[in-house]
Parts: sequence; C-alpha cells; structure tokens
Amino acid sequence: MKINGLEKLSMVDFEGHLCATVFTAGCNFRCPFCHNADLVECKNLSEISEEEFFSFLSKRKGLLDAVCISGGEPTLQNDLTLFIKKIKALGFLVKLDTNGSNPILLKELIDNKLIDYVAMDIKNSQEKYILTAGKGFYALEDIKKSVEILKQNKIDYEFRTTLIKNHHETKDIENIAKWLNGADKMFLQCFVDSGNCLEDGCEKIDKQVAQDFKNILAKTIKNVSLRGY
Repeated sequence: MKINGLEKLSMVDFEGHLCATVFTAGCNFRCPFCHNADLVECKNLSEISEEEFFSFLSKRKGLLDAVCISGGEPTLQNDLTLFIKKIKALGFLVKLDTNGSNPILLKELIDNKLIDYVAMDIKNSQEKYILTAGKGFYALEDIKKSVEILKQNKIDYEFRTTLIKNHHETKDIENIAKWLNGADKMFLQCFVDSGNCLEDGCEKIDKQVAQDFKNILAKTIKNVSLRGY
C-alpha cells in the first residue's frame, strides 16, 4: 500500500470520530477544482511505509477510534483490501473516501464488513459528469452502480458535491435530485482554493445559491446539509 500522506489527528474527516487520515496517490479523474493536485498527478510526494504507519497507529489505540482513507482515489490501490484488514485487526473503524469508479471493490468491502462509512463524490449531473470529472473520467455506468450500492443502505454513507460556479447550475442540481432520489444523506461543499488546484479559475458558489440548491435536493434526499458555508 503506497501511503503518500498522513494527517495524524482529524476531527472533521469522519464525523463523530477522532481519526487519522491516510492519503494515497493517483486518481483516474482530473477534476479541475481538485485541491490535491500533487496526489492526483503523483509529483512532489514523500512516501510513508506501512511499517511506519502501523507503528504509529498501534500507539494511538484508545486515543483515536478510526482511520479515514482518502486520496487521490484509494480504490486504485491493488492491496487496499489487505491494508484495511490490518487496520480493522487493530480495532479501528474505517471510512473510505471514493469517487465511486470501482463498484466491484466497493461492494466487496461493504459485504465483508471491512468499512464502516463511505463518502462518495457526486461530481455533477449525469449529463455533465465528464465536464466536471475531467479527462480521466470514462465510465458513468460504474458511478451509477456505486450509487445504487450505497442506496441499498447496507452501510452508513454520504454523497457529496463540491459546488463550482462554472460547473453547477440549477438544472444540474435538479437532475442530481432525480438521480439520487431516496438517498439518505448528501452534503453540498463550499469550494476552497487551496492554491494547489489542477486548474486555475474555479470559483465558489455563494451561500444563498447553495441554500437554494439544498432546498431542491431536499425534495428527494432525506438529509441535505451545507458544509463549509
């Protein structure tokens, strides 16, 4: 397992839990607003060995209760399942952040009770997915399968969309509402320019517009919240 970043304590990555957050490099999407450009493009990265990580984690028993695995896109890692098994063996909960492009692995992890929470990005409406996911995106069918897997409610999950002014309009949100009809939870996230985005020129959506979008989504999704506004 290639670990290219570690936040040793987070109170925001897994709601209700103190967790460590692991970052993996590489992604099959190229979202222009992505704030982890170095991780996506695999440049200027240091690497943390599994031995070092598990030595750290073992010493945090009783202090932390969970690990969040983020990226990049973690499901690109061939040994992700084995890595998670090692974390679970130490008694920690596991949250997975994913773009939903690997529904087969997602289902396996859920069915084998190896993960406890999933946060899946919804980049845009199906009609504009390729625009927002960027040149690496190729298979909307895989995204749709992952959505349906999570909507079966076999695991706690959230969908989340980072709002970008030149990507998300009212019609897009209406189409997302139809697509995710019956989903349990969704967050609309405020875009923050980290200074390390894949492309320049992305702008956040104003809070009032975000609130209007929330109201649209709340007609079909049980729990909708703004995050970062």
